[in-house]
Amino acid sequence: MALRNHSTITEFILLGLSADPKVQILLFVLFMGIYLLTMMGNLILLLVIRADSHLHTPMYFFLSHLSFLDLCFSSVTVPKLLENLLSKEKIISKEGCLTQAFFVFDIGGTEVFLLSVMAYDRYAAICYPLLYSQVMSSQLCVRLVWASWGLGFLDAVFNIPLAMNLNFCENHIISHYTCELPSLFPLSCSDISTNVTVLTGSTLLHGFGTFFLILFSYTRIVSTILSISSTTGRSKAFSTCSSHLTAVSFFYVSAFLRYLMPTSGSPLELIFSIQYGVVTPLANPLIYSLKNKEVKTALRRTLGKCLKW
Repeated sequence: MALRNHSTITEFILLGLSADPKVQILLFVLFMGIYLLTMMGNLILLLVIRADSHLHTPMYFFLSHLSFLDLCFSSVTVPKLLENLLSKEKIISKEGCLTQAFFVFDIGGTEVFLLSVMAYDRYAAICYPLLYSQVMSSQLCVRLVWASWGLGFLDAVFNIPLAMNLNFCENHIISHYTCELPSLFPLSCSDISTNVTVLTGSTLLHGFGTFFLILFSYTRIVSTILSISSTTGRSKAFSTCSSHLTAVSFFYVSAFLRYLMPTSGSPLELIFSIQYGVVTPLANPLIYSLKNKEVKTALRRTLGKCLKW
């Protein structure tokens, strides 16, 4: 009987955010609007950085990759959410579920590494301004981006293939709007101790490793800023970091709480996932454009050129 159950579970049901059809319509309109704004905001930021030579610096090179990651992250989860909000069945295949979980892990992991790289970039710019162009050479910037992608991919490779070997029995209902490993483990009738150990270990190593790099960078940055005698100089130095600190706060807290807290079907799990998977990709281009004079100036220049054409 158990073998038969193992062989028949080939798809899952994503419960989503609400079972009320009227609420689902409202949620569809809301998340469709968020998704379109996310696509538009990140694409505009990418195009402005690409088009304006004043933004061809390491900081904006990393920012362009962050925008690309946000485009990818949002596109991995939100389209399926929108589909399920209009569908009665809300089904996803086991292969589709694990594929989605893989890309959530890969892209999310890459974003965490990239945020730590961006903290190091701010450290080099503020603490060693005269050596900045030498320290953050174009070759190093490219290598750091590739390293971020590679480490994010490696994190996914450690975790997802293990999940592919799990058997799933009678319970195939996921109390979530997307497929993530913490939501899949309780549905398995296999021994998940190895999976949980690897997930917890990789999350802690991943999280604390990048967190300590960010903490070290900002400890040195704050020390350097406090040593600046000019109030204007302090304000200018801090303003270059405020956008990055906001982006880190948005992503880090929700992502690591989601992957480290026990899965219980709590609404908090949905809130955390929406925070880092939906809200953060929308917020990042706003944070870096509204709080950044260089981006706003470049946007005006780019729009001016477009109007002349």
